[in-house]
Amino acid sequence: MDPDTDRLIRDVLTRTRTIALVGFSSRPDRPSHGVASFLRSRGFRVIPVNPGLAGQEHLGEKVRASLGEIPDPVDLVDVFRRSEELGRVVDEALALDPLPIAIWAQLGVRDDAAAARARARGVAVIQDRCPAIEIPRLGLPPIARPPVA
Repeated sequence: MDPDTDRLIRDVLTRTRTIALVGFSSRPDRPSHGVASFLRSRGFRVIPVNPGLAGQEHLGEKVRASLGEIPDPVDLVDVFRRSEELGRVVDEALALDPLPIAIWAQLGVRDDAAAARARARGVAVIQDRCPAIEIPRLGLPPIARPPVA
């Protein structure tokens, strides 16, 4: 493994609290559902994004049709879409205010031109990786949730 990539992944995951998961599936047998459930179990707030499920509740959150419909700041945009759709998702993420810390493209998903656009705006990009693999591999502990008032 590349130590620079490991440092980037560790930094992104330790700074992240809220994740928008683009391409969420309501089917528990789908990878996007499994990763969303895993991330939630590790203390992250996971906001599902899927226009076909918009308005439904999954994993304790209202599913949003697009990133722009999420009312709260998002730290990480995790993308479960094909490589040819990554550019559109990156552009949608770059329209957010504030910008996310990072955009994460899942296993097999890569668009170097889109990644360059994001990096030019100061947004970290991780491609062709899965946080559900990287968190255990790097030995990252669950994140601390803020106390409930």
